[in-house]
Amino acid sequence: MDVLYFAWVRERIGLPRERIQTDAATVNDLVAELRAREDRYDMAFSDLGALRVALDQELSDFDASLAGVREVAFFPPMTGG
Repeated sequence: MDVLYFAWVRERIGLPRERIQTDAATVNDLVAELRAREDRYDMAFSDLGALRVALDQELSDFDASLAGVREVAFFPPMTGG
């Protein structure tokens, strides 16, 4: 699965993207796996209210299933104007 990081999420983790192997069933499970890796992931995912997630380029939520998903993207909320 490809995991993409945008804006300050990318800055905190230090990577724009990575390919990972996971048994996570949901986005929340994936976040828990990532947070357990290193402090930089823990810091990036410390406030899920400040993040949005897209699964295969469609907005989703953190309770969503990862079954069949090829790409997960994490990014801050976007504002218009």
